Amino acid sequence: MEAGTHLLIVDDDERIRGLLQKFLARNGFMVTVARDAAHARRLLAGLEFDLIVLDVMMPGEDGVSLTASLRERLATPILLLTAKGGTQDRISGLEAGADDYLGKPFEPKELLLRINAILRRVPPEQAPSQGPKVLHLGQVRYDVERGEMWRGTVPVRLTATETTLMRIFAAHAGEPLTRSQLVEDPGRDGDRDGAQERAVDVQITRLRRKIEDNPKQPRYLQTVRGAGYMLAAD
Repeated sequence: MEAGTHLLIVDDDERIRGLLQKFLARNGFMVTVARDAAHARRLLAGLEFDLIVLDVMMPGEDGVSLTASLRERLATPILLLTAKGGTQDRISGLEAGADDYLGKPFEPKELLLRINAILRRVPPEQAPSQGPKVLHLGQVRYDVERGEMWRGTVPVRLTATETTLMRIFAAHAGEPLTRSQLVEDPGRDGDRDGAQERAVDVQITRLRRKIEDNPKQPRYLQTVRGAGYMLAAD
């Protein structure tokens, strides 16, 4: 975690907002809080954040809807807090564009670990280099060194998790990778219900929508039967 890392906490419970703000500030973060989605939107219009911690169950616009809306213009990592612990609820959050989820109630230390795990997946800014390596995926090109994707001249926004997946795929282009090879969150080692692997499937589906002309018949991000997934660049 770098000095000056700025978090936005969005929760309608004033007590939880206050506790999280104090705890995370003690751990070196800059913390801004919002009481609901509308308040968060006003803050996001004028400030930049490194990560958003967002409660799912809020009056008015809920956290999943806000996540889906923000993903149309922001790549800022989002961690959802949810009292709903079902697998489908978690998958719905990931499909909306969240990078991770944490069920309530939770230990503050686990939240801290989750936040730091997500921030580690955000690629550092790199200085321009001679002849950056670029993968061509039909109309899409992916700059491996910069972690940037473009469709023609239009930039394609990637979440922190999608950027991590693309970095792994790019390092092993043409090689089948198992779901376990595509997971870089040690905090999930205790998952026994397969939720971690299903989360990878959800993220692959989202990536295909951004890469493929026909996501249902993928040409570049292929499923390899019995093995996992493979990036097949031109």
